[in-house]
Amino acid sequence: MISNICACVALVDTIKTTLGPRGMDKMVISGKDKVTISNDGATVMKLLDIVHPAAKSLADISISQDAEVGDGTTSVVVLAGELLKQAKPFVEDGLHTQNIIKGYRKACELAKEKLREISVDVSEKSDVEKRQLLEKCAATALNSKLVSSHRDFFAKMVVDAVYHLDDDLLSLNLIGIKKESGGSLGDSYYVDGVAFKKTFSYAGFEQQPKKFINPKIITLNIELELKSEKENAEIRIENPEQYQSIVDAEWTIIYDKLDKIVQSGANIVLSRLAIGDLATQYFADRNIFCAGRVTDDDLRRVCKATGAQVQTTVSNLVSSVLGSCGLFEERQVGSARYNFFLEAAQSKTATILLRGGGEHFVDEAERSVHDAIMITRRAKKHHTVVAGGGAVEMEISKYLRDYSRTITGKQQMIVNAFAKALEIIPRQLADNAGMDSTDILNKLRQRHAQANGKWFGVDIANEGICDTFETFVWEPTLVRLNCFEAATEATCLILSVDETVRNAQSEAPQAGPQMGRGGRGGLPRGMAGRGVRAMRGRG
Repeated sequence: MISNICACVALVDTIKTTLGPRGMDKMVISGKDKVTISNDGATVMKLLDIVHPAAKSLADISISQDAEVGDGTTSVVVLAGELLKQAKPFVEDGLHTQNIIKGYRKACELAKEKLREISVDVSEKSDVEKRQLLEKCAATALNSKLVSSHRDFFAKMVVDAVYHLDDDLLSLNLIGIKKESGGSLGDSYYVDGVAFKKTFSYAGFEQQPKKFINPKIITLNIELELKSEKENAEIRIENPEQYQSIVDAEWTIIYDKLDKIVQSGANIVLSRLAIGDLATQYFADRNIFCAGRVTDDDLRRVCKATGAQVQTTVSNLVSSVLGSCGLFEERQVGSARYNFFLEAAQSKTATILLRGGGEHFVDEAERSVHDAIMITRRAKKHHTVVAGGGAVEMEISKYLRDYSRTITGKQQMIVNAFAKALEIIPRQLADNAGMDSTDILNKLRQRHAQANGKWFGVDIANEGICDTFETFVWEPTLVRLNCFEAATEATCLILSVDETVRNAQSEAPQAGPQMGRGGRGGLPRGMAGRGVRAMRGRG
């Protein structure tokens, strides 16, 4: 059990320096010289080659936190590691782990109740105030990322994108994030509609129009090209005319498909499958734009924005299956061409086009914007926020310390240990910013002991403490709730393991029958010889 705790603490020591606005980045080299530079907890944990089975549970909670709320992925790992660290002396002194688990779960329930009690409900605010609130939450999420210098610029983009989503679904797939190296972060921009990189094109594409006003759009899941048969087939013919009729039938089928598409009145043809050179030239001659091999995500977002419906056949096409938008245009973005679908009346989707100086930088910008989008979605849906910067952890730590004085026995020490573990968040924020964490924690304890000090946290900018609610360091309550619960569950899981059993034989590569002392495939001495002789006799 102690070895499990030590392994988890060692992993936490690796990742804890990435916490907060002044957190350092990690350069992870995986595969064949594939380099990832990031300070996102979930990303780093995914890329680390973690061998110890207990430590893998910390990676799991970080990834689950990322999937559930999108932010707080480093905090949950750091908190779980500190809970284990606080439990280690109790285990060494012989306290049964079930007592520790019981105390931690009780403390977690109290922490969540207190968190819900002190959270601020913003559901009754005006639309303008709600928008400002969401921008503050997005900026807080971006504050600890590589793009923190442009957090206000990206926060507005993120809120615009989330506001375009369907209020009931809030599906993340309907926000497209496209990356194009070159330029600077300030060259990134928000597209009120759909944009995707120009697909692979055949000869004749250059002759197609690249701009339409109020076009009709048809989306297909049909292959529009001549291809050899996938199945082996044998056809017996008696004269060459019969062969020619088979070839003519193939051409007739594809021309019939193309003709029906043209007759539907569509100006733009998009398909999940390939559109060959014959179809490309056919559409170009009729002033129709086409794009084949459009990715499933992009095609779905086009349908959501324009109202088009994906067709698997061109028979009986009606106008209701066609989509429309105010403007279609192909533009140059950096070194690539992009197709833009703008001014769509039914627009329930958006695109953020990221620019940056290098590939690694743009990749990290994408991860940062993804976290901000997740946070904004949650804040829009759940309507309650709390202050960040370690303020919540300090307030709940004070509450648990006060509660522990009202109980007796071993549980008092364990609840107190949980309260002490919560202080790791402001302590690590201060350490990563190069501040004196002991001095900062003393000041925070003093302010939280006063009646009006519940929102005081670490002030990174001025290297002190401040009311983080007044300075708009906000985050959804759900982030902290999930963080406390996930960290506690992971800690209890690791503490409940009292022994690790390994089967060395099954782990050996190409394990076969082991030779026993008798030298006959593991049979006891004496039995091996008799077995061989018996088989020989029967032979």
